[in-house]
Amino acid sequence: MFKKMVQYHRYHQWKKGDVCLDVCENNKRIARPKLLFLILLSFISFSFILAPLFFTSAPPTLSVLCKFPFFSSLYIYCFLFNIFFLIFFVVLADSFGFEDEGVVSTSSDVFASVCSSVSNGSICCDRSSIRSDICVMKGDVRTISASSTITLYRSNGYGSQVFGSSGENDETFQLEKIKPYTRKWEKSVMDTIDELDLVSKGENSATRHNCDVQHDVPAVFFSTGGYTGNLYHEFNDGIMPLYITSQHLNKKVVFVILEYHDWWISKYENILTHLTEYPIIDFRGDNRTHCFPEAVVGLKIHDELTIDASLMGRNKTVRDFRDMLDRAYLPRIRGLIQEEEHESQLRTNISAVSPSAKMKIATTEEKREFKKPKVVIIARNDSRAILNEDSLVKMARDIGFQVEFLRPQRTTELAKIYRALNSSDVMIGVHGAAMTHFLFMRPDSAFIQIVPLGTDWAADTYYGQPARKLGLRYIGYKILPQESSLYNEYEKSDPVLTDPDSVNNRGWEFTKKIYLDRQNVRLNLRRFHKRLLRAYYYSIAKKNGHVHHQIQ
Repeated sequence: MFKKMVQYHRYHQWKKGDVCLDVCENNKRIARPKLLFLILLSFISFSFILAPLFFTSAPPTLSVLCKFPFFSSLYIYCFLFNIFFLIFFVVLADSFGFEDEGVVSTSSDVFASVCSSVSNGSICCDRSSIRSDICVMKGDVRTISASSTITLYRSNGYGSQVFGSSGENDETFQLEKIKPYTRKWEKSVMDTIDELDLVSKGENSATRHNCDVQHDVPAVFFSTGGYTGNLYHEFNDGIMPLYITSQHLNKKVVFVILEYHDWWISKYENILTHLTEYPIIDFRGDNRTHCFPEAVVGLKIHDELTIDASLMGRNKTVRDFRDMLDRAYLPRIRGLIQEEEHESQLRTNISAVSPSAKMKIATTEEKREFKKPKVVIIARNDSRAILNEDSLVKMARDIGFQVEFLRPQRTTELAKIYRALNSSDVMIGVHGAAMTHFLFMRPDSAFIQIVPLGTDWAADTYYGQPARKLGLRYIGYKILPQESSLYNEYEKSDPVLTDPDSVNNRGWEFTKKIYLDRQNVRLNLRRFHKRLLRAYYYSIAKKNGHVHHQIQ
């Protein structure tokens, strides 16, 4: 689940403005006109108007000034022109966002301000983001998958032409290259992503690539390669950026996927059908020429597992994304319930207890359980497992929780996990990709993340902060060295136990080998009891309508 930790820290430092190296070199540098320059310009302008006053033989008294041609219509016009010029210059400078000391602030996600008004027959690319590149093509857009090309055909004579190596005019007006994946800053994974050529050609070339399939809605091109296969990355790098990029199109969009996987389509079918009403195209597997009126190549991404309302149309937030998940999974959840009811009826055997009495007993038990807050414990299948899971389950039940234990597999249907968490009051789990499931919880539910040694920063950045933005009551439980399995492998004074940050600073390999792959957790139940009890009282208060403050 983890990425290269050093690169992560570098990226977030850049985002906060602490580091501005190569990224800034790629941005446009525009200096703001200094106030002194404006004053000097004003002084020179007025000097031409007032010069005659200072070259007269007598000092310019008030009576002389009143008689001087300064008040003639010509001078008045000059005066007004200078005032207008200065005001216009200042407003123009502000409108372009010029900064006093250097670089233009180009947010990584202000895609709308860069390519929102693309003229017909043109390609616009926004490369200002450290996370992803976005290109928009508008007009006669056609796919040529054999050459990894998307071509925009426009009338000849538009723009400057590019000549091939042979010197012949190939009618190419513009060429852009792009890898449509949202981890632009991480070279190692971007090297595995297929690159596309976006080409603008003259209309005469279009006859060589006739449309096999004509679409009347835009296309969004993106890759499901990279870290796909990891739940965190599937949502953070794929599903949420896809929602951000396409939701405003109201399902009137065709998705074209590079590094296409059948299993990914099946896994996210419930969500995809709420983002598009058209069949999804495998770019490599479909050699037909698909034609579109417009294409967006690449996906917009805001931050870790969240959505910035200020960058979205109609101020959409992560809660709107969560509402979409509700709509996506509800039909399947209803189907699961019907299947369970049908199976239950088939398993029902005739007993000594009358059917009516049996139903009454079952109903009473269900009501009793229903009143209890529900906690879902998500278990891990490899490292960072909770070694005393059984004791944790018993303690939760003793406190008063209804307990559901989940151990998700790669093949576990997401609708089943969504059903369990959507009906829960509290989720507990050890830091890792499975914590992405917090997106399945209702806002105002509680999320307890167990934080192993050496994972503090990542746990809060990738799950703690996004959970708060969703509206969850987040509780981070940072384990003590004695609660880590590493406590029995190292000397008590070893930096692995006493100073995990210094170990992480040595490189990703050390972080992964020590803290991620070899560490398990044995909870101090007396210590953890306090957090769980707090979550229980919060859940009870919520059920009674008395919740006002978020748990810290």
